[in-house]
Amino acid sequence: MPPDIAWTDATARAALRALFDTAVAAADPRAVLVRYLPPKPVSGRCIVVGGGKSAAVMAAALEDAWPDVAMEGTVVTRYGHAVPTRRIQVIEASHPVPDGNSERGALRLLERVRGLGQDDLVIALMSGGASALLAAPVPGLTLADKQAINRSLLACGANISEMNAVRKHLSAIKGGHLAAAAAPARVVTLAISDVPNDDPATIGSGPTVPDDSTFAQARDVLRRYGIVPPPAVAARLARDDDETPKPGSLPDTDFRLIATPIMALDAMAAKARTLGLTPLILGDALEGEAAGMGTLMAGIARSVRAHGQPLGAPAVLLSGGETTVTLRGTPAGRGGRNTTFLLGLTIALDGVAGIWAMAGDTDGIDGMDTIAGAILTPGTIARARALGLDARAMLAAHDSHGFFEALGDTIVTGPTLTNVNDVRAILIA
Repeated sequence: MPPDIAWTDATARAALRALFDTAVAAADPRAVLVRYLPPKPVSGRCIVVGGGKSAAVMAAALEDAWPDVAMEGTVVTRYGHAVPTRRIQVIEASHPVPDGNSERGALRLLERVRGLGQDDLVIALMSGGASALLAAPVPGLTLADKQAINRSLLACGANISEMNAVRKHLSAIKGGHLAAAAAPARVVTLAISDVPNDDPATIGSGPTVPDDSTFAQARDVLRRYGIVPPPAVAARLARDDDETPKPGSLPDTDFRLIATPIMALDAMAAKARTLGLTPLILGDALEGEAAGMGTLMAGIARSVRAHGQPLGAPAVLLSGGETTVTLRGTPAGRGGRNTTFLLGLTIALDGVAGIWAMAGDTDGIDGMDTIAGAILTPGTIARARALGLDARAMLAAHDSHGFFEALGDTIVTGPTLTNVNDVRAILIA
């Protein structure tokens, strides 16, 4: 598109979809993993373990990069996210609430790394979703206990760091336990970040890195959100004598980020410039209630449109991170963080001319549905009213997916096999 393009619904939609596709491509393990590999092992065994929505495609990319290296191992990915591999076993499991395969897969990873020596190399492939996909309860807990607490954490509005503080203290694999089991072998972790600030201890609940959270912090999370845990979970969290491995207690591990939210946003910004748009990255780790963030972003977009501040149009406001959606009552519909953000933005803009927006999860799944996200146009609210849709009522009912589905404005990609969290783009002409 030339810089002097006349922005219409068609050209704006195409630009926003191109920006989303650019973000996903920038995090594709098949394109980026090879750049971050350590030297090939010259002796000892090469064991590959991993978890997350990208774990299988990362394993396949590793096999392709090292066709001459003898390797074996197991990775656990979400149902529908498996790809063919030759030497590395792939187990599919449930996300965001773990199931029996999550437990079996996690235990298999622990088996794979036990009994290794100093000459052995462990390649750990970690990406978003690993926290649920690798569920190995500590002795005394059952999978049902972990499922119950996971559901409560997902519904209460807790952020990812808070959820993981609890998860780590109920797990035999998270919070550094996988690296401890692999000692004295060398551990190299290749990770795709979907968390604020790219904290290695937060990605997948940090199976290969030390943990600085405590039992006391885990108890505080449950207390602050009013969660009453199953009795066995309460008893486990009451302990302070079986802490997760702390900094300094694990052998040195090599942790490498191969794709991050800011890398995706930088790629989107570069793409925006080719489309004749001036990009402004507002941040890669924005958090807070999704609908409220939509209201906030509407104010910034209005300022660009009316005053040319903080930049002049044509422009695009880019952001990443993970908002939250606090469920109240019994939700009547379906929704996710991105469509909830867009519905809040829709209400706040109320049809302002010259503003379009996109929000989507780079893994292709917004919440628990097949929708990755959606696109908002200046005509969204008018078209909704013409169809008899009440935007405020549907937001209250957590039916943002239903809202954008009715308008035909959802983004559906299927599993993208990567995940650098949510990306948002607001185009102002």
